[in-house]
Amino acid sequence: MTDTSLTPTIDALMPGQVLARGVCRHLSAHGFATLEEFTPDRGKRLDVMALGPKGELWVIECKSSRADFTSDSKWTGYLDWGDRYFWAVDEAFPTDLLPPDTGLIIADGYDAEILRMGPEAKLAGARRKAVTQRFARIAAQRLQMLRDPGAVL
Repeated sequence: MTDTSLTPTIDALMPGQVLARGVCRHLSAHGFATLEEFTPDRGKRLDVMALGPKGELWVIECKSSRADFTSDSKWTGYLDWGDRYFWAVDEAFPTDLLPPDTGLIIADGYDAEILRMGPEAKLAGARRKAVTQRFARIAAQRLQMLRDPGAVL
């Protein structure tokens, strides 16, 4: 039995978190493992990092409004951390603002749909290994914190 007492209701989530939830659900249904708010390196926080069944790494940045998008100038620094880069927005978002050479996902709190596949830019082997190992460590630590909230990690 799963304890849902630590799971926030969708009404308690911020708009970007709602998008991330739908993205994670969609990608999980396609064999991806996902982490929200993943930090691949100091000073960088990815909204969603997805590790695919063949080891591919996707970066998904969730934008809940025009203002959210236009105020973010850090996103180009995230391109070097995944094999593909996507924007996740809701159906009301003005998608013409988004760079056409990036992926596009339309999401809500329950699911998502990939409308445009981000171009593939394979990571170098050393970077892939480092990011994949960090992904595994963070995922294991988060699971341990759920199982033992009082643990010091």
